[in-house]
Amino acid sequence: MKVTVVGAGAVGASCAEYIAMKDFASEVVILDIKEGFAEGKAMDLMQTASLNGFDTNIVGTTGDYSKTAGSDVAVITSGIPRKPGMTREELIGINAGIVKMVSESLIAQSPEIIIIVVSNPMDTMTYLTHKATGLPKNRIIGMGGALDSARFKYRLAEALGAPISDVDGMVIGGHSDKGMVPLTRMATRNSVRVSEFLSEERLEQVAADTKVGGATLTGLLGTSAWYAPGAAVSELVKAIALDSKKIFPCSALLEGEYGLNDLCIGVPVVLGKNGIEKIVEIELDAAEKAKLTESAEGVKKTNGLLN
Repeated sequence: MKVTVVGAGAVGASCAEYIAMKDFASEVVILDIKEGFAEGKAMDLMQTASLNGFDTNIVGTTGDYSKTAGSDVAVITSGIPRKPGMTREELIGINAGIVKMVSESLIAQSPEIIIIVVSNPMDTMTYLTHKATGLPKNRIIGMGGALDSARFKYRLAEALGAPISDVDGMVIGGHSDKGMVPLTRMATRNSVRVSEFLSEERLEQVAADTKVGGATLTGLLGTSAWYAPGAAVSELVKAIALDSKKIFPCSALLEGEYGLNDLCIGVPVVLGKNGIEKIVEIELDAAEKAKLTESAEGVKKTNGLLN
């Protein structure tokens, strides 16, 4: 499998590193517009190959999309990252133009490509990619829910005093501080509902901490996080590469599912060799449905800024 990562910044380099270290791809191409930057990142990563035990070939290029030809999957991380105090939505004016140009350039070289969108505001950038390219809906995936769910499991394990391997949970809805819907009712510790261990008040705090997970890190780091986003992307790409049919919450184009239409928002999907193999409709209670509807309204409002 050949994978292209557009954007050689911290998130893009982390994506490339985790994909290479999991050793399921034959080649990873890193592309950036800054002269020599992607080439340097690729060389640095290749010098870890003998130490980390992977055989994936990593190459870098400055703006030469011909080097991406024949890619099976592309990851779009390009755009400006968040700064402290910025919302993801404030990035839309700059990042929309970048994502549109990048996606069209990728498809020109690899018509059968599957695109994973990381750039913020992620749900709106995923929707824009659909509108700009006309690709089948299964071949455009927004990463956010996989990352948000990893952050949810981290907070659950913290509250439980349990190993993360014992914990399972999912976040649906928009990839924004207000739009996330952590499904605390369904979260489990080794198949036992976490509500057996944690009070309602503690679970509400877990959900609140999850929703501001990105903003918390931005405040601490002075820019967007990169390790967890890179790891989340690598798991999505791996599921496609291995046709594993794993379920992840991802931003997908909805056409009636969950009673929603004409927007991309985080819902559980089955990932395989064709990208999104199936959108999974889970039974939500009234409160969860209301939160998802409210989140969808927020996403549509941000989508309106594209016009």
